[in-house]
Amino acid sequence: MHPGIHAAKNPDKAAYIMASSGQVISYGELNEASNRGAQLFRGLGLGLGDNIAIYMENNPAFLQICWAAHRAGFYYTCISSYLTAEEVDFIVGDCQAKVFITSEAKADVAAELADMMPNAKTRLMVGEAIAGYQSYDGAIAAQPHGPIADEYEGADMLYSSGTTGRPKGIKKPITGEPLGTQHSPVDIQGKLYGVTDASIYLSPAPLYHSAPLRFNMGILKKGGTTIIMERFDPEDALALIERYKATHSQWVPTMFVRMLKLPSEVRGKYGLSSMQCAVHAAAPCPVEVKQQMIDWWGPVLHEYYAGTEGNGFCAINSEDWLSHRGSVGRALFGIVHILDEDGAEQPAGTPRAIYFADGPVFTYHNDPERTAASRNDRGWSTLGDVGYQDEEGYLYLTDRQSFMIISGGVNIYPQEIENLLVGHPKIMDVAVVGVPDPEFGEAVKAVVQPIDSNQAGPALEEEILAFSREHLSQIKCPRSVDFEAQLPRHDNGKLYKRLIKDRYWGRHDTRIV
Repeated sequence: MHPGIHAAKNPDKAAYIMASSGQVISYGELNEASNRGAQLFRGLGLGLGDNIAIYMENNPAFLQICWAAHRAGFYYTCISSYLTAEEVDFIVGDCQAKVFITSEAKADVAAELADMMPNAKTRLMVGEAIAGYQSYDGAIAAQPHGPIADEYEGADMLYSSGTTGRPKGIKKPITGEPLGTQHSPVDIQGKLYGVTDASIYLSPAPLYHSAPLRFNMGILKKGGTTIIMERFDPEDALALIERYKATHSQWVPTMFVRMLKLPSEVRGKYGLSSMQCAVHAAAPCPVEVKQQMIDWWGPVLHEYYAGTEGNGFCAINSEDWLSHRGSVGRALFGIVHILDEDGAEQPAGTPRAIYFADGPVFTYHNDPERTAASRNDRGWSTLGDVGYQDEEGYLYLTDRQSFMIISGGVNIYPQEIENLLVGHPKIMDVAVVGVPDPEFGEAVKAVVQPIDSNQAGPALEEEILAFSREHLSQIKCPRSVDFEAQLPRHDNGKLYKRLIKDRYWGRHDTRIV
């Protein structure tokens, strides 16, 4: 399925609604705009497997451009709207985009890019165009509104968020299949989450990130309606669920934390009974946070573990989670293996590197070394995460391998400590990192974003350390606490620990940074 089919049946139905402005884009409008975009790209000489790059905030044109590329058999690389000109230049060059599309809202960075991106010969801007850019709106207005003659299935080509190093482009093959061909081994949205053409989906996250992009594209394939938040706000999200009677949604754990830390009288203001399925992923969810969400919203939470790479997929519903607390589920495709450093299978309950066997193939674009490093000698692939399985095959995440702290020869996984500390009533967000220590090599440090920045100081530090000692073994307890007004966490839920660790390690030679 695809929007063209739904436009033919019900052109006036809302495909998506922009939350702040209330602007409605119908299926007829989405179909026409994406047809015009595909005609434009074909006219520019782009063919099957070529790439366009999109650097925009959430706006009404975003999904129209994605569908224009998708129905023409192109790769579309959606770039974080928070990146600098230098970072954008790297991605545009690495993915070999022939067309670069940005927006009036990003004009400052776009101006810096004017002398960069040598291979992006066509540069377009949604809204009022600045020097060096053509108007995207004007360019598509001159195009035919009918579909191109050769419609193929395109694909996103997204870049990892760079939390542990330079972003990696994840590329899957485009093979010339007709538009509407199903790619996933499992109809995840339909069979797993019950999405139909009657579904109303709340999208609170940036569209450039893989999960919200793919969920929105999938909802539009099914013929549902999505409500797109321009920027996440915890109370606004609750109000939108009530206003539009949203049936489905997709979140990251930090959004749960922010909603749970709203005053109880605010949380109780909104009716949420329409919510049938609230999906979350992107980062491990602290057990107590998830329990509180189930207590509040009911057993509608669904969690999955997967990566942009798409090499495997684990899922769990609320009922199974309540009997396997902390699990991210069992594999729906790809076979999970837990392997030590020598590639030996580990028994249940032993945390080591997580590998998927027999999953879809991916490559890191222009990076054969990273591609090779993600495989073992049997061809199984890893996302760099650590975890274990129980006797029933349920998977539990421990942390990322690159975040592990080695203190006095003992392996310490920060996620466990972060999950505890984020439940402290005075903490909004927290990162736990290893910092240089002359005796132990590394020492555990907590970097805390307090709810009230005025409370940051020695008294709160001692309170946090005492809280840690009450709940954790001595080796896991932070030795010190630093305070930050805002941690470098992206709207996609990923914490940029590399940026935090760089502050402490400086010139120290370490495998972690």
